[in-house]
Amino acid sequence: MAPAPVLRALLTAALAFGVLSGCSGYDADDARYATGYGSHEPLAVVGYPTTGSLGITQEVVWQIADGKAGELAGLAAETDGDSPEKTAEKTASNWISAFGKGARGKVTAEFYDEGSVRQTVVLYFHDTGQIKQLHVRVSDGGGKDEWRVVMAEPDPEEAVAVLPWVPRKPGELGSKTPQ
Repeated sequence: MAPAPVLRALLTAALAFGVLSGCSGYDADDARYATGYGSHEPLAVVGYPTTGSLGITQEVVWQIADGKAGELAGLAAETDGDSPEKTAEKTASNWISAFGKGARGKVTAEFYDEGSVRQTVVLYFHDTGQIKQLHVRVSDGGGKDEWRVVMAEPDPEEAVAVLPWVPRKPGELGSKTPQ
C-alpha cells in the first residue's frame, strides 16, 4: 500500500486533471472542426468575418470539397417554405456538383459588411474560376444560437448564378456591398 502523502498527491493530480478537462470546453464539435481544419486546404480570407461566420463558411467549403451532401444540408439555417429539409438537401447536392472540384483547391472567402448576426460571403474557387455567394447567419439551433448557412437554391441554375454586383476578384469592393 502506498504511503498517505503519495496517495494524497495522486488524488490531487487526478482531481486537478478532471477539473481542468471538464472546464476546457473541448467537445465533439471542436474535434470535428479540428479534423476538418487539418485535412483541407487553408481558406484565404478577405474582409472582416466573425469567429462564427468564418467557422460556418469553412465548414461549408469542406463539406462541398468532401462531397458530403447530408453534412452540408445539416448546416442549413431554418427557412420558410413547404419542405425546408428537402430544399437544403437539393441545394447541397447542387453545390457539390457545381463547386466540388473548386472547393478541393485554393479558395478565398470574402466577408462583406458587419457580421454580428448575418453576413454575405463570396467564395472564389481559384482552380476553376468559379464564384459562389453565400448568406450566413445566426440561427436557432435547438435552443442555442449558432451560425448557419442559407440553403434555398434547389434549382441548379440558381445555385451557380452570380449576381451582377459580385466582383470577379476578391477585395475589389473593399468588402462592402453596394448600396
